[in-house]
Amino acid sequence: MPGTSAGSHRYQHFYMGVSDPSPGMPDFTARGYVDDQQILHYDSKTRRQEPRGDWVQRAVRPDFWDRETRSLQGWQGVFQSNLVTLRYRYNQTGGSHTLQFMYGCELHEHNSTGGHMLFGYDGEDFISYDLRTRTWVAAPTQAESTQSRWNKDKALLQDARSYLEETCIEWLRKYLQHGEAALQSKHPMAQVSDRPSQDGRTTLSCRVHDFYPRDVAVVWLKNGEVQPETNRAGVLPSGDGTYQTWATIEIDPSSNHNYTCSVEHESLGAALRVSWDKGQTESNWVLIMGITFGVLLVIATMSAVANFFCLREPAPSPEGPMEKERK
Repeated sequence: MPGTSAGSHRYQHFYMGVSDPSPGMPDFTARGYVDDQQILHYDSKTRRQEPRGDWVQRAVRPDFWDRETRSLQGWQGVFQSNLVTLRYRYNQTGGSHTLQFMYGCELHEHNSTGGHMLFGYDGEDFISYDLRTRTWVAAPTQAESTQSRWNKDKALLQDARSYLEETCIEWLRKYLQHGEAALQSKHPMAQVSDRPSQDGRTTLSCRVHDFYPRDVAVVWLKNGEVQPETNRAGVLPSGDGTYQTWATIEIDPSSNHNYTCSVEHESLGAALRVSWDKGQTESNWVLIMGITFGVLLVIATMSAVANFFCLREPAPSPEGPMEKERK
């Protein structure tokens, strides 16, 4: 998560309930994120709200975890009953269905703020809160009765506005402050490796990891000159509050040029430079690719399990998205 001094930041929560989950998968999950870093986790198997990172534990009072656990256990029950309600509204008799709730807030560079609350069903919008009009807006016709009922509830409308404009922003500032203090000036580590590629050429890879904040510049130099053909990967969270990325370049291994990976980051007084050693073995590349592929696989799996993704904190109380309907 970037520092608090510049840029925009987000604090978001994502809840998802599944009517017929796959074996081994929870039927309810709740995750909280600051920017792209997960900081909170709950699921129906552990039935416990847990921090992701030591600094998150220190950012809240000791009774926070028990209080939030009770709240999320309530949400879990609400989601189960609402999935029954939604299958009735959509005239569905079987199959696996999902209910999603995404909410959160944004803090922009000049202290302007924004927020959102959205319920979805089977990956499609169901009903959302419009912060500009301060009303709930139905997407499909099946949500119109919920829209009418919620817009008549002045206390519910006030709670949604108050959470997005005030409570959520306060928690975002708190987490940014604690996260920045815990991770500030985390300088990058760099590793250089090589592997054979097509037509007798060699691919050089520079993996850069364990740095914070997120912004970093990684380039390959040939005899001290920047190479525009450097291929750069995106910057990914490592799961511990730091980030990682890598850059590659294809070269003729028979040439006598000197190749160096150059890393610039605000935690460094001067660029970090690591030269390619022609004596390196391919096994180093296999190890590094295994590490980075593992991170990508985790991220891809999380995205597949949660086809909305993100969110949560002293959340709106578990008022059901729809009251249970009976024939």
